[in-house]
Amino acid sequence: MDVRQTIDAFEQWFRTFVFSEWTLYQFGIVAVGYVAASFLASRTEPALEAKARRIKGNPDLLRVIIAFMRRLKWLFLAVWLWLANIALTQNTWPSQRWLVSTALTLTAAWFIISVLTKIIHNPTLSRTVAIVSWSYVALYALRLDGPVLSALDGLAVNLGAVRLSLLLVLKAVVLAVALIWVAVLVGNVLSRLVQRSGDLSPSIKVLISKFIKIGLIMIAGAIALSATGIDLTALTVFSGAVGVGIGFGLQKVVSNFISGIIILLDKSIKPGDTITLGDTFGSIRDLRSRFVSVITRDGKEYLIPNEDFISQQVVNWSFSSDYVRIDVDFGTAYDSDPHEVARIAIATASTVDRVANDYRAPVCWLTCFGASSLDFRLRFWISDPANGLTNVRGQVLMALWDAFKQAGVSIPFPHREIIMRTPVEIKQSRQD
Repeated sequence: MDVRQTIDAFEQWFRTFVFSEWTLYQFGIVAVGYVAASFLASRTEPALEAKARRIKGNPDLLRVIIAFMRRLKWLFLAVWLWLANIALTQNTWPSQRWLVSTALTLTAAWFIISVLTKIIHNPTLSRTVAIVSWSYVALYALRLDGPVLSALDGLAVNLGAVRLSLLLVLKAVVLAVALIWVAVLVGNVLSRLVQRSGDLSPSIKVLISKFIKIGLIMIAGAIALSATGIDLTALTVFSGAVGVGIGFGLQKVVSNFISGIIILLDKSIKPGDTITLGDTFGSIRDLRSRFVSVITRDGKEYLIPNEDFISQQVVNWSFSSDYVRIDVDFGTAYDSDPHEVARIAIATASTVDRVANDYRAPVCWLTCFGASSLDFRLRFWISDPANGLTNVRGQVLMALWDAFKQAGVSIPFPHREIIMRTPVEIKQSRQD
């Protein structure tokens, strides 16, 4: 049956059934059901949604449940149409209940599709998937899927031995997107299971998670191409040329990807490490395929390419140990006892909470007889560099100030001596 014959058959069906008395009855049944379902849903949705929002710890489940609650109108309408369809089936001919039956199919399909697509976090993508899926169900319910698919298949071009139609492209895109989305969803679930393992290091957990996600996405893409009937061998030359072009254009992307794998394999950095790269000091939040996320003490999050961690000098403050030594320089007046100053400095540093006295005790050394002061260097260790270095230095200096003030140890001002090469006569002017 060609398109013209299909159109003629649809016009004949439209004249025969749409203007019949039973069609008006069915319109009334659908309208009454819609009004009743809307009223009932407005009374029950707020209370049920308030109870559902008490669910904690599973945002994906909560999103689906809330979507279910907000679409109770369509559920009530589907139940009403289902009961009406049963009653009409027992008392009328199939031609006298076609509208109720079709409305039941479309309503139930929209309810199920609109709820399930809420798993997709992106609102625009979720709405698009829902509309496309429901549109196909509508075409199938109205028996228009065959003519539409035939028309899409007729729009085709021949690329050598490959016949590329619009229907084939749409099938490949839809199937690829669906399979890749499922692959990402499954990969996230498996990644969470890997992250919960206590026997693996953080770097190995990230590496296994990335391999799982990449492997599932590649498998999903291959299945999508094979399921649509595309001959992969016929696209070998084309894909090779495209691959070469992409290789030249995405050198940095590939370099960062390989660098990320090397970083995970050699375990040079891992989530939670405190690092310094150039002028950036912070803790590593996440390791991605292309970059490393580093959060600084002022709340900025730097996305540093993986290649920089391979080619530049990186200071990992917690690579083999969490303990870090910090130096604090200060000076006192020449009339102070250096032995007493060193004792006070060590005792004062030991009172600061973040100083790791159980690892190594603080030490204080006289380092220089300065121009105007005795110069000392106080050294101590901390075990939490991710909490900052400047703040612990400030705490120690404030404690030293209080301790020196209480002990009568003064911190001198710089002294400057000016020598005049020629005599200077100072005269005082008189004012009348």
